Amino acid sequence: MTLELISMAAEGAAHVAPAGISGSIATGLGAGGAALGVGLIGSKAVEAVGRNPGAFGNILTLGIIAMALAEGLGILSFILGK
Repeated sequence: MTLELISMAAEGAAHVAPAGISGSIATGLGAGGAALGVGLIGSKAVEAVGRNPGAFGNILTLGIIAMALAEGLGILSFILGK
């Protein structure tokens, strides 16, 4: 009985684990990349406003668009990874 349960568990894990693990890795890398992109965009936008405060409106607009595109790629990785 115990050997049968162990063999059934091993067979089930062999069929499920690789796809689940690869999807989780892809999702994690995509989310990490999106977070890194948003952080870099935000830091560079703050730096640009510090150098030229008069261009605040243009920098804000471009920063929001770029952050939305980076977040869109992160959401896409969530959808495609699962």
